[in-house]
Amino acid sequence: MAVRDVVVWPDPRLRQETQPVEAIDDRVRALYRDLCDTMYAENGLGIAAIQIGDPTRMFLVEPKLAGRDENDPPVAFINPEIVFASEETQLSDEGCLSFPDVFIEVERPMRARIRAMGIDGQMFEVEGEGLLARCLLHEYDHLTGKLLVDFVGPLKRQMIKRKLQKASARAGGEL
Repeated sequence: MAVRDVVVWPDPRLRQETQPVEAIDDRVRALYRDLCDTMYAENGLGIAAIQIGDPTRMFLVEPKLAGRDENDPPVAFINPEIVFASEETQLSDEGCLSFPDVFIEVERPMRARIRAMGIDGQMFEVEGEGLLARCLLHEYDHLTGKLLVDFVGPLKRQMIKRKLQKASARAGGEL
């Protein structure tokens, strides 16, 4: 439907409390389409509704990463919950659409399983390891107000803030 602007940190909307979806209606389906368009326009592997300023408790993951055919639509995770996260962890750089050109080393569980409702209204579970587990947990974090900068100390957080403010000023925006 539409490519929407991605909310960039330190915008306080990224910390908003997300609201559960009560029913899959036209509003939720339109939001799903906007998230698909925006995720692909930004070359993302996933995107949460809060990243386009909508506090709906939903995120998407690119279909091939989620174990589906690459021609399938992105997988919607509506009202997701973490069912399992392994004790075994992995340390790897993460990027985020809300932190353009910023990469932070984050330690996350090696495997994770998420239960959610799909855009069709049916409940399902996805279990992944490596990059899929990282993506699921990263997008889930968005729904709880947890962001990449929460994984770094105050000095690094200030450096990232300055970098994003300079980039915004060059682009004519304001943070």
